[in-house]
Amino acid sequence: MADLKTRPTGVSVDAFLDGVADPGRRADAHKARALMERLSGEPAAMWGPTIVGFGSYRYKYDSGHAGEMARIGFSPRGRELVFYLSPRPQALMDRLGKHRTGKACLYIRRLADIDEAVLEELIAGALAYMAEKYPKEG
Repeated sequence: MADLKTRPTGVSVDAFLDGVADPGRRADAHKARALMERLSGEPAAMWGPTIVGFGSYRYKYDSGHAGEMARIGFSPRGRELVFYLSPRPQALMDRLGKHRTGKACLYIRRLADIDEAVLEELIAGALAYMAEKYPKEG
């Protein structure tokens, strides 16, 4: 089985975020980090080369594949911020503002395009879901 690429790296989150080329995206990334640290109670950590994650959980699929991943996270990509949050209730998504979604991703071009209070609700809901589905060990 191939090695997982998305795992904690020990790379400085500050250095990564400070290296985001677009000043607006960089400012939004720092704001997203502060919000997610506050809500999760976990320090930010780099997961792979581009994901800023908070907390972790262990998973195992029916196929036997197992691994570890951040409970929640985001990545300041070239054109948008990508948030890794699940689930995303439709009632909240309808109130969020300008965004798009993928299977497990929420794409936001700029935080100014959305209702940040709704984003906070989405993050809190994702954390509650993860706590129920994957209780912290130890």
